[in-house]
Amino acid sequence: MGTQKAKQASVMLFHDELCQVFNGLMTALSLLRAGAEVTVFFGSRGIYAVHLERVNELRCLPDQPDAVQARVEARMETMNLPTVDDLLTMLHMEGALLLACPLNKEVFEMVDGDFVEGVAVADPETYYTDIVMPADMNLVF
Repeated sequence: MGTQKAKQASVMLFHDELCQVFNGLMTALSLLRAGAEVTVFFGSRGIYAVHLERVNELRCLPDQPDAVQARVEARMETMNLPTVDDLLTMLHMEGALLLACPLNKEVFEMVDGDFVEGVAVADPETYYTDIVMPADMNLVF
């Protein structure tokens, strides 16, 4: 029996809401640890999830009252869940490809040095043809 090619997973994060980002990154990490080749793309407001300063300022349920936000975030903390920064480090160290959207980098006036370790800027010429189209699964958060 021949070797089976690893599944390719494309995870796209377009939000900077902490619960959405957390869910997307946990999904990506689970897929990676299950043997998939994983690419995580940060576009639109999701690019803030890989910004060195903004990554630690992400909030759950920003459209809800402060008390609701605080309760959810406190619950996440008591559950001893990893931070977004921790998840990004794990993904990078375990071999996921982390890509920032070049258009949103420009729109939000970011430079390459603004990103957490392991994040590269996606090549708009090849991102869709080389990553999204051949992926076995494309997940959007």
